[in-house]
Amino acid sequence: MAVDARQKIKVTDVAVALPKMVTEVPSLLRGVAGFTRKPHHKASIGLVFQDAAAKNGDRPFVRFEGESTSYADANAIVNRYAAVFADRGVTRGDVVGVLSKNRPEALFAALAAVKLGATAGMLNYNQRGDVLEHSLGILDAKVLVFDENTQEALDSLEAAPQAGSVLPLTELDELAQKASPKNPSVTAEILAKEKAFYIFTSGTTGMPKASLMSHFRWLKSMSGLGNMGVRLRSDDVIYCCLPLYHNNALTVTLSSVLAGGATMAIGKQFSVSNFWEDIKVNEATAFTYIGELCRYLLTQPKKATDRDNTVKLVVGNGLRPEIWEEFTERFGIQRVAEFYGASECNIAFINALNMKKTAGICPLPYAVVEYDEESGKAKRGQNGKLRKVGNGEVGLLLSKVTDRAPFDGYSDDEATEKKLVRDGFKDGDAWFDTGDLVRKQGFLHVAFVDRLGDTFRWKGENVATTQVEGALGGHSAIDGAVVYGVDIDGADGKAGMAAVTLRDGESFDGKAVAAHLYDKLPTYAVPLFVRVVDSLEQTSTFKSQKVALRKLGYEEDGESELYVLRGKSGGYDTAYDGYVDEVAAGKAPSSK
Repeated sequence: MAVDARQKIKVTDVAVALPKMVTEVPSLLRGVAGFTRKPHHKASIGLVFQDAAAKNGDRPFVRFEGESTSYADANAIVNRYAAVFADRGVTRGDVVGVLSKNRPEALFAALAAVKLGATAGMLNYNQRGDVLEHSLGILDAKVLVFDENTQEALDSLEAAPQAGSVLPLTELDELAQKASPKNPSVTAEILAKEKAFYIFTSGTTGMPKASLMSHFRWLKSMSGLGNMGVRLRSDDVIYCCLPLYHNNALTVTLSSVLAGGATMAIGKQFSVSNFWEDIKVNEATAFTYIGELCRYLLTQPKKATDRDNTVKLVVGNGLRPEIWEEFTERFGIQRVAEFYGASECNIAFINALNMKKTAGICPLPYAVVEYDEESGKAKRGQNGKLRKVGNGEVGLLLSKVTDRAPFDGYSDDEATEKKLVRDGFKDGDAWFDTGDLVRKQGFLHVAFVDRLGDTFRWKGENVATTQVEGALGGHSAIDGAVVYGVDIDGADGKAGMAAVTLRDGESFDGKAVAAHLYDKLPTYAVPLFVRVVDSLEQTSTFKSQKVALRKLGYEEDGESELYVLRGKSGGYDTAYDGYVDEVAAGKAPSSK
């Protein structure tokens, strides 16, 4: 973490923050009350939405490109969608796949699924070929709803998508016109412990894992993040241009909106040049971010009107400490609700006290422990138990698995078990391994530092190194590949880098390799750097090789050939001075 990162939270920091929250007491109490909810209670996302619609009928629920849909109208649309799904055979316990770019109809389809007691499988529209086929196979959806703007993803499949039926959004809309707008009776019967969403995360096997979000955990997020952390009011409009298949949109933003009876303004996608204009068009008072979004906004030329906006609050994760104050002061942001969480994690941290440079507080049990740098796993002492780090120190974050904080896991039981650390501090206990390094700041606060293991984060997405290695290995000229993430000053996350060996008699064709990777991988997973080496250490995991290569980064070593990604059309080209600065500024690689 950067030198200017906050090391510890002091008692004086807490003493100053608490009195400012007096006016927030009603929202805080609602949050506390929400934590009394049990998994076997009749409680669900659909019921929360339904009740919010009854209470805030005329108020705008969703805003898209300046056009609003009221709570009452949105609830009627969702009910009509649910009726169409039911006619297609969708019942409690089934899966409805949603493959769509950002638009209100995608959100309505997800809400319609959970109202029926089905699980909404939120597919990443950047996935292609066998990766998308794998995801569809996991879902085995009764109905797959798709946005016609994602046709390219479906076209990349070798066969028809695995689903009971495929329903374009335009056809869903047409069928819904004749369907019933009444609330489904089953909505009131759904238990909190039932499945709500599948969110796809990168898997260490090289293929995505379907992380399960239960109604219980989503509702717990609404209580902790929505009511106690974000605390939107009914006249707030929160703008979200992050993909709806992300938990930042589907859980954090949506739950905060419903908790406060506020409005969710959906952006088509993030555009650094059009961001503040979209804020203005949607009359947003808040927005959801990932760190990279904030970084890109700061790269734009300063204007006298930078603070001339309606935003007072931002909520998200990854706002790095070195730009925290620059960002808030330049754009006049009064409160940062930074949080820490993961799609599969059973706890979350939220900066409820509006302190600088922290991911905030978590009332549920967790531990920050010593770890092994080579394996990335928790380190055990001579007694076989874990050891906690002290305040101000960095360690591996583990969250305790309890009845109040269950681990929903993945669709794969084996993958679920691999994420658990058992008998950590005493016999019989169980802890979820987040795979993340955090700084223990005291007073239950932590700050995110880095990500461990076989994934790294880039452009707000988790990149599975084994998935990228598999794609590289599928090219006829490449014999072996090791993939890892490297730091770039001025950029959030880690940029992808690969070290490859070539087959006998083959040369490195930068354009051909890039075209192959763009065809096989989501854009964000295509490595920015490729180092062609004579040999790679042949171990089962390449772990030791990765450590050395990661330390070398994108420096020239005189023994290998280094290439950089220009973009889809430019492919890989010989490395040149200034490329790293172009990446940090968002100018490279080109999207064309």
